Amino acid sequence: MTSRKRLVLSYCCLALLLAVLFAVSLFWGSVALTPQAVLAALTGRGQDALSVGIITQLRLPRAVMAALLGAALSAAGYLLQTFFANPIAGPFVMGISSGAKLAVALVMVLFLNYGLLTSSAVLILAAFAGAMAAMAFVLAAARRVQRMSILVICGVMIGYICSAITEFVVAFAQDSSIVNLHNWSQGSFSGMTWGNVRTAALVVLPALAAAFCLAKPMAAYQMGEAYARSVGVDVRRFSRLLVLLSSLLAACVTAFAGPISFVGIAVPHLVKQLLGSARPLYVLPGCCLGGAAFCLLCDLIARSLFAPMELSISAVTAVFGAPVVIGLLLRRNREGVR
Repeated sequence: MTSRKRLVLSYCCLALLLAVLFAVSLFWGSVALTPQAVLAALTGRGQDALSVGIITQLRLPRAVMAALLGAALSAAGYLLQTFFANPIAGPFVMGISSGAKLAVALVMVLFLNYGLLTSSAVLILAAFAGAMAAMAFVLAAARRVQRMSILVICGVMIGYICSAITEFVVAFAQDSSIVNLHNWSQGSFSGMTWGNVRTAALVVLPALAAAFCLAKPMAAYQMGEAYARSVGVDVRRFSRLLVLLSSLLAACVTAFAGPISFVGIAVPHLVKQLLGSARPLYVLPGCCLGGAAFCLLCDLIARSLFAPMELSISAVTAVFGAPVVIGLLLRRNREGVR
């Protein structure tokens, strides 16, 4: 099979999988709905107010948000892997998601204690600030160490520190409604509204478009900084853009759904294996499709496996994503890669 045919077939398979999972998300849940009832609700011909409300106000925005944030998280992971030249770099592993989580928790607790409401924009700004602070610590460590394994460990430790502080914040919060913060801190797509979808789309879609525009310099950067400079890439400016975009995407995901593990590591690796290519121009669209499908699948399992009880989304993504990371580490060890 030629590379072009493989790419087309792979994209078609990912798009079909995404469409199937999105459709299943609409009629599969604690309240069983037939495909006919779902179609009637989507086309405005539904007669049952309960089923129409379930579809249009609960399941549809949740499915759209899961797909949108899944694409953002996968793309953020790929950008970080390109920046650090390490396939196990990702928002969760490098501590970025935990930094965003801590900042959002602090803002929510502060606002709730003073009886104020937090808007989506405030949460995104707080998450971005936290993500950038965590990234700053990782970059400071990167200047002092040469081995990527030590850098990854530093990122994991930063994540642990941020998570521990977040637990203290949640434990000693005074407001009784802070229980919602605890549920959010475990990772979940529940409770999404159309307002959340609009706000997230205003952040994620331009960031993804900017990432696509960087596909050509990313391909040069993958060949090494010296090569990138030789073909006219401003490496310093390019590196800053990668950091900003990956942090913004990860922050948006964390602000709305909490920290979600392993998606940013596992999906880019699986997509590259499927496409048989590492070119950013091909991998980035695949990451968006694959990340959206992966998060829709995990969300289905999280809310359906032990219904009506709902699992945290990170618990499910870890079950599927961790074996991929373990396999990747074992493969790199066999190849003698540090």
